[in-house]
Amino acid sequence: MTAHADLRFETVDGVVIARLRGEIDMSNAGELGTAITGRVDGDVQAVVLDLGAVEYLDSAGIRVVYELRERLSQRGQQLRLVVEPRSPIAAALEYAGAARALGTAQTLQDALAALED
Repeated sequence: MTAHADLRFETVDGVVIARLRGEIDMSNAGELGTAITGRVDGDVQAVVLDLGAVEYLDSAGIRVVYELRERLSQRGQQLRLVVEPRSPIAAALEYAGAARALGTAQTLQDALAALED
């Protein structure tokens, strides 16, 4: 990953959990999107993006999240975001309508529970 973003993966019961840390902007958003998409095969039920440690997210990062949701949706897979309300990026996601459109949860456990509904 780039110097200002870190990405870690974990798979739990058919759900890929992608934990992002640092800054997501036009310099690395495309690379992050490609890395996440590359970890999702046909056996995956959903992807949870844990953005709890993301300090900055610009419009390029938000666009990549929407594109990821579209690719997953076409394959019958779901996407959930983990964003704490007081997170530095919560306002940007709310302003862009992403919080409502993409489905956010305050914790990883809440996001996983929402997938079961």
